[in-house]
Amino acid sequence: MSLEDGVCYTYEAALEKAIEMEEEGFRNYLHAISVVTDRQAKAILREAAIEELDHKQKLEMALLDGHDKDAAQLHQEIPSMNLSYVFEQKEIAPDADARTALAHAIFLEKCAVDFYKRLMSGCEGAPMASLFKRLLADETRHLSELENFYEKYFLTEN
Repeated sequence: MSLEDGVCYTYEAALEKAIEMEEEGFRNYLHAISVVTDRQAKAILREAAIEELDHKQKLEMALLDGHDKDAAQLHQEIPSMNLSYVFEQKEIAPDADARTALAHAIFLEKCAVDFYKRLMSGCEGAPMASLFKRLLADETRHLSELENFYEKYFLTEN
């Protein structure tokens, strides 16, 4: 069974899947950084990559400790502006500017949000559901920050 089948993994297997996803996200950002030449685009992608490393480290600590020490914290999912539907880009070009790099980061974060939503749907009522709810909230927060940044600098009404 796959994630799309709504399966709920064991706590450890679910953490492993989440770690893999965060690693893949980091690698996508790392690749994009190596491709683009624009200094501002690289900076945007670098900040997003650091966020992925932070998520991965928290997941690895939860796996190492056998529990999520942040589970008691209440985290709410943040609604998206749904800008990602405009930025359906799987690859980034070397001449990408800051706007394109930000759009690429929004696309990648939306993929992460979708991943955690699928995990949550398969684990409703299970002990790890709170972990995935928190991770989803973290990803939606990061997506929201990227969307807000995009709106502020690139969707201004002049």
